[in-house]
Amino acid sequence: MMLFKLDHAPEAHVRDLRQLYIHPSRVEAAIRIAACKALEYTSLRLLNSSTGLLCDRAAQINAFKASAEYKELLSSTTKHSDLKTERIADVVGTYFRCVLLSHRWEETEAMLPDIQDKVVYKLNRLGGITKLQSFCKVSRDAGYRWAWMDTCCIDKRSNTEVQESVNSMFVWYRHSALTIVYLSDVPPSSKPGALARSIWNERGWIFQEFVAPKVVIFYQKDWSLYLGDRTPNHKESSAIMKELENATGIDVQALVTFRPGMTGAREKLQWVSKRVTTLQEDVAYSLFGIFGITLPVIYGERRQSALGRLLQEIVARSGDISVLAWIGQPSEFNSCLPADITSYTTPSRTLPPLSEDDIHTQVSSLRESVSTALASKMYDQLGQLSAPRFANCRLHLPCISFRVTEVRRKRGSAEYRIKADGLHDLFITTAETLVQFSWAKPVQQTFLLIRAWDRDLIWVPDFADQPDSTDDTESIGDWSEAGSPLDDSQLYASDKFHGGSPVEGEPVYRALRLMVRLGQPFDAFLLAQQRVGEYKRIASDHNIAAQVKDITSVDNMDICTVEIL
Repeated sequence: MMLFKLDHAPEAHVRDLRQLYIHPSRVEAAIRIAACKALEYTSLRLLNSSTGLLCDRAAQINAFKASAEYKELLSSTTKHSDLKTERIADVVGTYFRCVLLSHRWEETEAMLPDIQDKVVYKLNRLGGITKLQSFCKVSRDAGYRWAWMDTCCIDKRSNTEVQESVNSMFVWYRHSALTIVYLSDVPPSSKPGALARSIWNERGWIFQEFVAPKVVIFYQKDWSLYLGDRTPNHKESSAIMKELENATGIDVQALVTFRPGMTGAREKLQWVSKRVTTLQEDVAYSLFGIFGITLPVIYGERRQSALGRLLQEIVARSGDISVLAWIGQPSEFNSCLPADITSYTTPSRTLPPLSEDDIHTQVSSLRESVSTALASKMYDQLGQLSAPRFANCRLHLPCISFRVTEVRRKRGSAEYRIKADGLHDLFITTAETLVQFSWAKPVQQTFLLIRAWDRDLIWVPDFADQPDSTDDTESIGDWSEAGSPLDDSQLYASDKFHGGSPVEGEPVYRALRLMVRLGQPFDAFLLAQQRVGEYKRIASDHNIAAQVKDITSVDNMDICTVEIL
């Protein structure tokens, strides 16, 4: 009304006062934008902890418009000449702060049809309703208006909603103002260690529900604080976090500062390898957020297909071949992938790295015994290999392959001795029955031992320490023509020595350095030919440790891409 009078005042100087105020429509638009942003990373359905009603997005916005916070914000903002968007965002963000629940599902839980259009606090305290009511009350008493519980805030009858929820779950927990962990099997006044023994620690979905949020508080069966710990954030409680570290085998720092994505994929798979889920597909679905992956959710496809699609996506997007290092049964999805996530329980084998002094010494030794032209050619071939990829469940894997020349079974056991060109003899144990052969008794089927190509083996100098290219006074004419072959003398000339040490970053040095690393032991895969150009991985009950006999025999290394079914 006041703004209307100013707009229509007969005096010009009075109408000029209107410039000191913002029109309500502008404020309302700014509030709408802030509300959309505040709700961007929350579920479409939230529980109003004050009223006990389940609200969709429209009801959430309407509740805000009817609140004292909205009216005060609208009134105070219009009295200023600037919009004060920061204050709007702060007020709106505080209003829509949301608490999420992490818990183990019981036999009976409150589902969406049980609470829709009903006041939660007025429902009979039966089964999961009691848990829901207590969760809402604790959230309300802590000063949070909105709460979310996976049992009743998702319409599981809608495939579209389930799909969105599964792929958004990590983000929802990440942006929660607080995540409450309810330990239904931890009685009141429990001693330290009860959390570690809780079945909550064994469930598959729980992992992301704990590592994603920034603020977490644990509650016991009677909704009292675990260990009576009143720390505002139990992720900052040294006693509780030490207990979780001991229970999970995961470093405290990793638990507290977890970041989703492909980095350390093999280690993340090991962390969750012993967790269980009620639905078999959830073994994979519960990890989508951990790896920052969005994939179709297809309940009924079964475990091997769901896990296969997840691992396929990790390999395809990251090029990380470490997820191919597992022990167990092969998947029907692809023989280079495991049938079950428990195959990642054993940590991947890591060999102690060579010291820089050892590398320099071996590089200098190789100069006297290896054709640098061949070494550089091999380096270029490996550098040009494409990343591993999947197509129609077939893995196209870049590798260095060694042809198997003999397979002999140890009498009375499942152990086989394997001979391959260029490799030391090795032994594998497998449940599969392998065809035995030798040079004297050959077979038509081809077997290969391969080293899956890891592009991290290509050594690249730190270009941040190199001179700026703009300071380079060399003319284009000083460089050899692109693609022109170099003979040994030219390669040596370009790979200069300073005080007897090679210049790091020169082409030959990089090639010889790679050869040194290829001479170290590695985990091999045994492949059996199925059809022309197609292979199947033979699973072993332990890592197949292989090593080349003579790294100077570059010709024994067949660089290729194999297709694995």
